[in-house]
Amino acid sequence: MDREQEEMQFLGFFGIYRESYKLIISCRKIFSKITLALIIPLTFIFFLHMEVSGLLFGKIMHAEVELDEAQSPARAHKLRDFISSEVAYFWLFKAAYFTLYLIFSLLSTAAVVYTVASIYTARELTFGKVMSVVPKVWKRLMVTFLCAFATMFVYQVVAVLVLVSCAILLIQTDAVDAVLAVVLFFFIVGFLYMTMVWQLASVVSVLEEAYGFQAMMKSKNLIKGKLWVSIVIFVKLIVGFGIIQTAFEVLVVEGSSLGMGKRIFYAILCFLLLSKLILFGLVVQTVIYFVCKSYHHENIDKSVLSDHLAVYLGEYVPLKAKDVQLEQFQV
Repeated sequence: MDREQEEMQFLGFFGIYRESYKLIISCRKIFSKITLALIIPLTFIFFLHMEVSGLLFGKIMHAEVELDEAQSPARAHKLRDFISSEVAYFWLFKAAYFTLYLIFSLLSTAAVVYTVASIYTARELTFGKVMSVVPKVWKRLMVTFLCAFATMFVYQVVAVLVLVSCAILLIQTDAVDAVLAVVLFFFIVGFLYMTMVWQLASVVSVLEEAYGFQAMMKSKNLIKGKLWVSIVIFVKLIVGFGIIQTAFEVLVVEGSSLGMGKRIFYAILCFLLLSKLILFGLVVQTVIYFVCKSYHHENIDKSVLSDHLAVYLGEYVPLKAKDVQLEQFQV
């Protein structure tokens, strides 16, 4: 990252994209190893979940149809037992998927954020150093994730209560559909905003002493002023993710009519595209952190940042707030 920090506050979403691309190219070997070690397994777990979930859900639905048409009590009893066991397998698989996906997601975040910060400080970086830091940073990210998850859970419960209350109060009026649409719109906007705060809080958890709810509060304050740029970038990444996911589901999971050769080709293509998108997205969210820091005139001393990123005797020392927010520079 050869750009002066004072200049980073002026980066728009195209500038952030260019900066992220330069970072990946400047240290392509380490990013390639991170992709092979962490992001590719993450991508594989995600697509495997889609494939297996589709198969299990299809078997359950088929059994439900047969149960409705069953003539004998013995046949119905057998189908109920089958459905119960398949539902149990389905939720056990979901739990295993969620656990593995979370682990590799947090490990990938830790590795990429640490790597970008190391490039920013121009310190010597090896894949071994990155992987030695990752397990220790992962614990901090887990706390932040749990806090974000709890916050989003409460937010969704409140949103459901508001939706139900509006529906009950306005059920006899013509305005019920319009009011529910407005409430749903604001719910989606709020959910996207909280997700962006969580993503930036993950970077804060790696590079500063704050984590958990404190990291989320710092993230919320940082994102002010660069909110619309962050929204555009975040939505574009979500859209790209959704397009790849939909393509895999249509062309691979449900594409039996295409033939095995084409399905394998599309599976590999979606696999490569998603792994690239995940890496790029993680680099982008780290660059946004530095852009937001610059926008708020919170200058980061590169030498201090480098010292805290260093790994001695297998110990990771997170940045303290006083080191990250050393002084206000004037533009």
